[in-house]
Amino acid sequence: MHILDLDGVGLHYRDEGPKDAPAVVFANSLGTDFRLWDKVVAHLHAAFPGGLRMIRYDKRGHGLSDATKAPYSMGTLVRDAEQLLDHLEVKNSLFVGLSIGGMIAQGLAVKRLDLVRAMVLSNTAAKIGQPQMWADRIAAVKKDGIAPLADGILERWFHKNFRASPEFSAWHNMLIRQSVEGYAGCCAAISGTDFYTPTSGLRLPTLGIAGSDDGSTPPDLVRETVNLIPGSRFEIIRRAGHLPCVEQPDAFADLLIQFIKETGHV
Repeated sequence: MHILDLDGVGLHYRDEGPKDAPAVVFANSLGTDFRLWDKVVAHLHAAFPGGLRMIRYDKRGHGLSDATKAPYSMGTLVRDAEQLLDHLEVKNSLFVGLSIGGMIAQGLAVKRLDLVRAMVLSNTAAKIGQPQMWADRIAAVKKDGIAPLADGILERWFHKNFRASPEFSAWHNMLIRQSVEGYAGCCAAISGTDFYTPTSGLRLPTLGIAGSDDGSTPPDLVRETVNLIPGSRFEIIRRAGHLPCVEQPDAFADLLIQFIKETGHV
């Protein structure tokens, strides 16, 4: 286990593979930790044995990273990723971000293009939801915790077939065990973010991925953001909701492997 001290805030991360290999960086969604990527990373290890450096981290307030007092700004979350990559001496990464992780990817690419040479925007957007919706969720979480909201969140996250599977309970448990302060803090960061203008100025290889049954960031919303970037490509994974890397890891990994090869990132 690696913990990076960011001015007194511990950021939990995992760094696998040769230090001189091209880096793939993964940023996960609201309410999850970096185990979100376990199956995809396993596919990449098999496809590129020893050929990639894979970096995963728990964003502030999630997993084993410290939860500072809410609210957070998106600038703070982007700066955390920036400091992590600077600490690890990473340049020109392929940055894979899902949901809020995709917002972090956009913000980091705008701020530090030397750190991001290509990106995957999965189940995300330049702007997600409206401020009142996020304010209501923050108030509910701070009053009663995450558990009372879990069923509704998970229904938007997962296809009905996955919700009936034995794997489902692990994701329910992961969600409700996140820090209330961290969850509320990241909700505030999403609420305050509108990247339409800065993202439209980006010029880098970009793959967009959506789940056909995503109730949080529907395919048309993801497509709208991805289309802001000239030359980008957009794919839909069928029978998947907000976390296709969990529900359909083979399909997700296949798209990622193809993109890695197309961009020469190996």
